Amino acid sequence: MTDKLINFFKPRGVALIGASSNPGKLSYGILKNMISYGYQGSVYPVNPGNQEILGLKCYPSISEVPDPVDLAVVILPAPAVPEVVEACGQRGLQAVNIISGGFREVGAEGYELEKRCLEIASRYQMRLIGPNCVGTMDLYSGLNTTFIRGVPDTGSIGFISQSGAVCGAVVDLVAGKGIGFSYFVSMGNEADVTETDLIEFLNKDENTRVIAAYVEAISDGPRFIRVASQVTRHKPIVILKAGHSDAGARAVSSHTGSLAGSIAAYDAAFRQSGVIVANTVAELFDISFALSVQPLPVGNRVAIVTNSGGPAALASDSLAANGLQLGDLSLDTKAKLREFLVPSAQVNNPVDMLGGATPEEYARALECVLKDPGIDTALVIQVPTSLVNPVESATKIGETAAKSEKPVIVCLMGDASIQEARNTLHRLKVPMYVYPEQAGRVYGAMLNYKRWLDTSPAGEMPGFSADRQMAQRQFDSVKAIKNIGEAHIRPLLQTYGIPLIPAELARSAEESVRHAEKLGYPVALKIVSPDILHKSDAGGIRLNLSTPQLVEQAYQEMMEKLAAAFPDARLEGVLVEPMAAKGHEVIVGMKRDPQFGPLMMFGLGGVYVELFTDVAFRVAPLNAQTALEMIFETKAGKLLKGVRGQKPADVEAVVDCILRLAQLALDFPEIAEVEVNPLLVFEQGKGATGLDARAILL
Repeated sequence: MTDKLINFFKPRGVALIGASSNPGKLSYGILKNMISYGYQGSVYPVNPGNQEILGLKCYPSISEVPDPVDLAVVILPAPAVPEVVEACGQRGLQAVNIISGGFREVGAEGYELEKRCLEIASRYQMRLIGPNCVGTMDLYSGLNTTFIRGVPDTGSIGFISQSGAVCGAVVDLVAGKGIGFSYFVSMGNEADVTETDLIEFLNKDENTRVIAAYVEAISDGPRFIRVASQVTRHKPIVILKAGHSDAGARAVSSHTGSLAGSIAAYDAAFRQSGVIVANTVAELFDISFALSVQPLPVGNRVAIVTNSGGPAALASDSLAANGLQLGDLSLDTKAKLREFLVPSAQVNNPVDMLGGATPEEYARALECVLKDPGIDTALVIQVPTSLVNPVESATKIGETAAKSEKPVIVCLMGDASIQEARNTLHRLKVPMYVYPEQAGRVYGAMLNYKRWLDTSPAGEMPGFSADRQMAQRQFDSVKAIKNIGEAHIRPLLQTYGIPLIPAELARSAEESVRHAEKLGYPVALKIVSPDILHKSDAGGIRLNLSTPQLVEQAYQEMMEKLAAAFPDARLEGVLVEPMAAKGHEVIVGMKRDPQFGPLMMFGLGGVYVELFTDVAFRVAPLNAQTALEMIFETKAGKLLKGVRGQKPADVEAVVDCILRLAQLALDFPEIAEVEVNPLLVFEQGKGATGLDARAILL
């Protein structure tokens, strides 16, 4: 179905339904744009009240528009749109771009109109972009169905946006700066065509090298991950995600739920699929443009060539913060630099040629550092002076960069005096930025993408031989309980092979003693109550009970105190468990995200999990490689490797637990949250065991 999207960009003919001869109307601006940027297909204004608009014959309805016509652009009041979409279907069109607003974004009545349009389109196997959008641009075919003023330069960035206003602003921001685009697409409400559809489409487009996107929400998270994981093996995807607040996450009950807000799911999904995340609009296009015109770095060693020490220091800090370092120049390189630079120049890295550095010196110094085998990439910095023409420097730098297979980016600090120099560099396909801090973020993103390409694609999640019928019976027995404590969730977890410490349910002091004798002293007692999830906070745990008398006393005291403190709580008894050997306490959990599904969590466990928030996330399904990456992102993962002479812990047992919990979450979508906390991890080869667990159902 994504093949049909070609009709939105390279149609043989376009009908503008709702065209107006009034220059103050948006549809007049759209029609003017359609005929102003070199589009060679036919353009058909449709309006029964006009004979001609902008020199083009006007047609009373879409049914009377002659062939060829592959795309309809609709800008009419929302109530009239479903009837027009029906007429487009009868006319045989395969693509309709609904510019009009007044749909889902305004409430229930508009949402019903939007659903009607979608139902009609589905019946005719049409694709819809919009409604509530500003249209599309194809910078190669010249098609422009937007009412945006102007167009960007032609290049290889395909930009998609869920905000029409962002599209318009970006066109103005990049105007005259030589940053080239292949497509501009405003998606609006995404009633039909989504960002994932367009990513698939742009992946096949020969004019697009980089896909840039502004997104506010992704409706089908699992499909996005599947598609993006495939596309990023061929082309980089750079995304700016709006909406980072997760106030609602603080209201949930489990540790996992309180830490796993929606932005954590997006970050995990982007990381798993190789997507590059931008934090600002400026970063989105800084990174995208560099990726579109420069080769990727093979390593993290950077050489700085500059005429000023201050900006070089700022750039060095930015590079270090993004995982890069200043490379060591060879003695041979330093000797060559001394041959032509002034005696007071600094020939270590950064190479500081001082304020009077000429264009020729910039070119020769850049050539020297690029040839050094200890350098992977170069950053050229120039602060404008009255001694040097920045355009001449830009020309020399750009020509030198073109001869190397290593990436080069340039920082020309300033504004008024460097605009022509920027255009020169961009024409020579060398990105130019005005602040030295931008360099680190750009090179860091490029390096991370290179590392993604160098990794093997993640395999499928391994299957587990859980007894599904038994698991279903166990789930059915507890599904009436919204907040499921350890005693009730244990059987289901154990069916999936998730290791838990032995435990016995006791409903009296005497029964507690009998279980303690069976399990072996010392033991722990833990309250069992569907109304008390945080047992330690409530005083519902007693540890290191080494005699029958201590067990009996602890049971009676716990029951009396909890009954007084929580008079409405149902106290069903206690779990009697043997005290565990020493190990590392971690947490393994899952929270179901509405967009992406099971969001798996790993981090430092025990009672301090929310205090230190040392956690990492991934979206299920995931494999062992992805689980390992998640573990080692955290300080807890580093502890498991062994620090200060400690023996390595059994990381493989943790991976196994994560994968088994993920399988449980995939098999039972009714589970909103589940966690094992703490999971006690022993020395390598000795496994792990869960000391507590809980689950929350939808």
